[in-house]
Amino acid sequence: METPALHTRRSVLALALTAPLLVAPAGLALAQPPSAQWVSAPYSYDVQKPHNLATSARYRFEGGVHTMWVYDYDAPHTPSSTTDPRTELRFHQEYTSGQRAWEGEIYIPSGVSGPTVVQILRENRPAGTRATDVMLNVANINGGTLRKDSNQVIATGIYNKWFRIRVEHTAVSNARGTIKVFYNGSLKLTHQDEGPANRYFKNGVYHHGSGRAEARFRNITYWRQ
Repeated sequence: METPALHTRRSVLALALTAPLLVAPAGLALAQPPSAQWVSAPYSYDVQKPHNLATSARYRFEGGVHTMWVYDYDAPHTPSSTTDPRTELRFHQEYTSGQRAWEGEIYIPSGVSGPTVVQILRENRPAGTRATDVMLNVANINGGTLRKDSNQVIATGIYNKWFRIRVEHTAVSNARGTIKVFYNGSLKLTHQDEGPANRYFKNGVYHHGSGRAEARFRNITYWRQ
């Protein structure tokens, strides 16, 4: 039986079918924090997609699932951009310090290779520093492999099943902070971020490979301490 709270959540999320902005109420997420110190927080986002296409051409939200896809020949998300094509949820919640976490379940169809599916992007960063603190990429090897960048393996055999990813970030305003990546509740990676910056989370398909890239997401939760 659907509770009034879940009915309200689904009604709010259904707006993503007609508008690129979602506001998710706090306290309704299905995921559970690893400790009582973490609390779920409201989040909102824009859908970034090829600038010359309608949102519905590369994104849909049905049955609680965000599906995003893009092709290697697609245009970037703005006419002036020189970056790879993408369809992503760009979170509005920006931060320079403190503890934040993105969590969600992800489904990657077999054969998908090349996209970044979750990342922390850095804006207003010092010149010469990297644009991201973490990029989780999919490669078409070993039944589908999820890696940080192109070398640090987080999981293999990920195709055609739902798996849960949690990215925790402890950011420091004047020094390097720490990022932890969990796969199905197990800590797989701990590393330093790239130093002071204004940053935010993204998830979707930012495609560096060939052909079609697709990823599906559900039960997305934004946490903070």
